[in-house]
Amino acid sequence: MKTVFIADDENNIREGLKCIVDWEEAGFTICGEAANGEEALNGIMEKEPSLVLIDLKMPKMGGIEVIMNAREKGYNGKFIILSGYSDFKYAQSAMKYGVDFYLTKPIDEDELYDSLHKISETIENETAASQNIIQLRQKAKNVILHELVTGLGGEESSQLSKTEVDDLHLKADIYQVVIYENFLRGLNGPAYSFADLLKVANKENHTFEHFEEDQKDVILLKGEYALSRFQDFLAHYEKESPQKGSPLDSLFLAYGRPVTSLEQISSSYREARVLVERRFFCIQGQHTLGYDELPDVEAKEEIFSELSLQDFSTRLANYLQSFNRKKVAETLFELEQFLYNVKNNISEVKLFLTDLYLQIKEKMNYSYSMANIPFPTNSAIIEFMEKQNYLYEIIRFFSEQFEMIMNSTGNPSRDTILDDILYYIDHNYKTNIKLETIAPLFGYNSAYLGKIFTKSTGENFNSYVDHMRIEHSKELLMENRLKVYEIAEQVGYKNVDYFHKKFKKYVGMSPAEYRKNIEESIVK
Repeated sequence: MKTVFIADDENNIREGLKCIVDWEEAGFTICGEAANGEEALNGIMEKEPSLVLIDLKMPKMGGIEVIMNAREKGYNGKFIILSGYSDFKYAQSAMKYGVDFYLTKPIDEDELYDSLHKISETIENETAASQNIIQLRQKAKNVILHELVTGLGGEESSQLSKTEVDDLHLKADIYQVVIYENFLRGLNGPAYSFADLLKVANKENHTFEHFEEDQKDVILLKGEYALSRFQDFLAHYEKESPQKGSPLDSLFLAYGRPVTSLEQISSSYREARVLVERRFFCIQGQHTLGYDELPDVEAKEEIFSELSLQDFSTRLANYLQSFNRKKVAETLFELEQFLYNVKNNISEVKLFLTDLYLQIKEKMNYSYSMANIPFPTNSAIIEFMEKQNYLYEIIRFFSEQFEMIMNSTGNPSRDTILDDILYYIDHNYKTNIKLETIAPLFGYNSAYLGKIFTKSTGENFNSYVDHMRIEHSKELLMENRLKVYEIAEQVGYKNVDYFHKKFKKYVGMSPAEYRKNIEESIVK
């Protein structure tokens, strides 16, 4: 609602103006009145009315002098002069100071209404235009700020003039970019004011700037005070875990390093942005992630390869088959460290972990085909990996699955490490198994394990494995489903001639002769 102030030294004139005009219908509310020039000037500057009706001749200060002083003090409202004089010189002086209408007494009611309606329309038009200008300036500021912080505007966006820096309230000795989002991903952004959380006043954005980018809240801290308050805020997280359901418990913050120039702001933003993406590597309950936790992945040059995938899957499968829980745990920790330092993005990390699990599943099903291990389906594994927000969730899943595998495949009657070794051989004789490769799985060096093995079984390791392979090959020959070279591959001999040699050594005849003898004995 627009306001009007009435200044006239005659009380009956003031009261008459209040009564003859339906001010509400005219769009105004009376906010004050004065009986002399000094009161009028003080009232105008205090209340800043939209319109002043003022008498030309008043005690202590005339109407023209009041108008002149008000203008000099910055008052930009409208004036209607009420005068008993129609002198052109008075009117000319009045117009010089932006008086809108000069009405002579006695006041013509229609003429006053007409003046009020025109002034009301003018004020509304000016207000609309002013709001448009404010909105345009704000839009321009938002664009400049966005390009400056994100670096999308190139070098030009940081080459602001001193006037532009002052107008945008960007002048500071130090800056820092913070990105914050809801701690529980998938929910809407934080509903809490960053100023309230930092316990700072941000009048005219002197402490920080704010905009939204990709549904994340981006904060540009400005000045030592703002950065100091932010450090106090971070210290609160380090001192104690936030209370469940509190504002602090709902936030995740990622922040780049402090910088000292406008040109460097975008580098602080890029660090914060990378850290938001690296939330995947946070530990459970971690609410903040800072620039000092960024690995130098460019220097390390770690990247996924089929070799690294095969290495982890082979080692983990071997440790699972040797029931070496300590080595399983150590390898999972090593896997975490490896993934933390790779250049690959999070989607690729999840794909790597999916492939790793599926390879282990395949290896275990191959070695323990009769164990009926309750593995999840491949599609369930893929879906699970995609949905996880954190690496620790996947590692915990791996640990649980690996314990399930060892419980499903374990030999319940085993009493010694040697029992575990024999159990391992029984399920891995098909592979290129060697004493040197399995000894570390059970915590021994190969020489010492070889002596224990020979003393306990009565034959050396290689001979025991050959016996195991030959016994299984005899079973396959009896089934009469596979050709001899296929059986050789099935039991771990890649060279069929070598298989013939070993079979004849331990059985006294060739595989073909053994099969023929079996067939003849069945016929008889």
